[in-house]
Amino acid sequence: MLKQSLQQKLLQKLSPQQIQLMKLLQVPTIELEQRIKEEMETNPALEEGAEEEDEDIKEETEWEEETKEKEEADDFDFSDYMQDDDVPAYKTSISNKSADDDEKSTPYAAGASFRENIESQLALRDVSDQEELLAKTLIGNLDDDGYLRRDLENIVDDLAFSQNVMTTVEELEEILMTIQELDPAGVGARSLQECLLIQLRRQDQTYPSVRIATEVIEKYFDSFTKKHYDRILKKLEISNEDLKIAVSEIIKLNPKPGNSSRDSGKSNQQIVPDFAIVVEEDELRLSLNGRNAPELKVSNSYREMMKGYAESKKKDKKQKEALQFVKQKIDSAKWFIDAIKQRQQTLLHTMDAIMNYQKEYFLTGDETKLKPMILKDIAEIIHMDISTISRVANSKYVQTPYGTFLLKSFFSESLSTDSGEEVSTREVKKILLDSISAEDKKKPLTDEKLANFLRDKGYNIARRTVAKYREQLNIPVARLRKQL
Repeated sequence: MLKQSLQQKLLQKLSPQQIQLMKLLQVPTIELEQRIKEEMETNPALEEGAEEEDEDIKEETEWEEETKEKEEADDFDFSDYMQDDDVPAYKTSISNKSADDDEKSTPYAAGASFRENIESQLALRDVSDQEELLAKTLIGNLDDDGYLRRDLENIVDDLAFSQNVMTTVEELEEILMTIQELDPAGVGARSLQECLLIQLRRQDQTYPSVRIATEVIEKYFDSFTKKHYDRILKKLEISNEDLKIAVSEIIKLNPKPGNSSRDSGKSNQQIVPDFAIVVEEDELRLSLNGRNAPELKVSNSYREMMKGYAESKKKDKKQKEALQFVKQKIDSAKWFIDAIKQRQQTLLHTMDAIMNYQKEYFLTGDETKLKPMILKDIAEIIHMDISTISRVANSKYVQTPYGTFLLKSFFSESLSTDSGEEVSTREVKKILLDSISAEDKKKPLTDEKLANFLRDKGYNIARRTVAKYREQLNIPVARLRKQL
């Protein structure tokens, strides 16, 4: 049964401009530059440079008001040109390049990969075709750390079923010994213990420190990893100084030989700060990175096209379609420029609130001066939504006189002291880190002792909380921090 009824609904919908602003707000500086380039490529009405004088804008506004009634009379629907135009790819591509034209491109240098380096060394060895095939199979099974994690029995089965190559575990063992003779030392090992032994056995065993280190790894590896040095001293019947020198030899070894080749080809990611804070005469001064505030404007040629249509007496279908395209591109350019400006204002507004909230820290650089601060605190100060603060803090960096930091690192929970004062958990972590750095490494502080130390300073903290903070700081337990 069909039925008609009237209903009222209250809906909250984000406009395209608001969505665009939210997306721009969360991108860091480097991605913002790329986003602007993409927008300029897709929208020819957007250009770099300072905005034109207000007279041009005023003149365009007056023309829009004069032509508004005429367009409405012509049944001109403005909602049509608010949609994106689907331009076929063949209309935006060219094929007029001559075969004689020079190809101007920037070459990029790329070194040999970790496995290619090992295979190039294998080519210098006197091996048969069968042995070369087996060796390349083993090299292909090495992980990024340079270890062979798979069982040789499984590799024998893979060769038989996938390549119809028959071999034995003993034959693969011999080939693996050959690979382990290649550089970097330790490659092809099946465990950390084997990796360290391969490296030690390449050294001169006439040195007592190398000989003792080899014996420690070969016979007492478990005791060494658990730092049960007393057991090792008793078994080997050596002095504490001899063991200390042997341990120093072991520490020099590379536990991940594959990384030595892999990391050399990596490019370091550059951090571009979004804000800069400087201290001038005990006052803080905040500035936004200029790359966050690019100068953009609407293309003059597109403005002239709009004026040309106004002056034209001929109003045919093609001209109206051209106007739709131009109008849509100009509107899109204006929206994007406004979104960039709103992004700048929001970033500065948020960072200014954070700077004033943590003023004592930014003036001194003392981490113990950091106050407890959560997203809600800043949101209430600047009267914005928590999600907006999260977008600003999540991927932005600030340059200070004490280093460049991720903005979200200044946010922390609170902890109560004996006096009832609320302090930042980051302050507690700093004290914890300083205490561990200053401890006697022969008798490192346990979590219980660290908790008692903090309680003596007035911080109400449990042992399990100390353990949690220690793990967040990537600090091992007391037993593993022990040194000779």
